[in-house]
Amino acid sequence: MNQKFPKGEIKSIQGRSFTIKGDDIDTDRIIPARFLKCVSFSALGEQVFADDRKELKGNHPFDLDHNKGANILIVNDNFGCGSSREHAPQALMRWGIRLIIGESFAEIFFGNCLALGIPCLTASKEEIVKLQNLVEKNNNQIWDFNLKNLSISNQKETVKLILDEGPYNMLYSGKWDATSQLLNAEEKINKTFNNLPYLNNFNQEI
Repeated sequence: MNQKFPKGEIKSIQGRSFTIKGDDIDTDRIIPARFLKCVSFSALGEQVFADDRKELKGNHPFDLDHNKGANILIVNDNFGCGSSREHAPQALMRWGIRLIIGESFAEIFFGNCLALGIPCLTASKEEIVKLQNLVEKNNNQIWDFNLKNLSISNQKETVKLILDEGPYNMLYSGKWDATSQLLNAEEKINKTFNNLPYLNNFNQEI
C-alpha cells in the first residue's frame, strides 16, 4: 500500500505476483457498493474485496501475509464486469496493484485502470493458467513486465502478453497521465495565458 502511484511513461514493472481465481469477478465484489459514499478514494485500499475477505476470515489472497507487498495481480476471464464504478481500480491501486494480467477485462474497467496508469494485459486461458500455477508454486519470485516486448518473465519462464495499439501507445508515451501532461506543459500554458489580450487588459485595469 506504500508504493508510489503510477506516473508518466510506464514501460516496465517489477514485483511479486499473486492470483485471484474465478471468471466474472465484478466491481461490486472488488469494492462493495456501500463504500461508494466515500468523500475521497484514500481509504479504499483497505476495503478492496471487503465482503469476500470477511467471508474467508483471513484466507483471502488479499489477506495472506505472503502476498503483502505484491503488485501484480493475475486473474481469469471478464474481470471487472458489472457496474462502471471507478472505485474498483482505485481500490486495487491504493492496495498496491500496479499491473493486472488476465484472460479478458470488462471494457469500462479496463479504461478506468488505464486512466490510473494500471496496465491490463491479456493472454490465452492456457497461458493464464500456466502463469497462475507458476506464481502459486513460488510466491516469492520476482516478475519483470516489459511493455515493449509485451511479456512478463522470471528467471526461467516468459509469458507473452497482448495489448491493443492504442493503450500500448498511451502507456509507453505517458499520455494516459493527463496531470503529468499539464505539469510538463506549464511553461507553454503560462506563455499562452500571458499572451491573452483580454486577460492582460483585465489585469492592467486592476
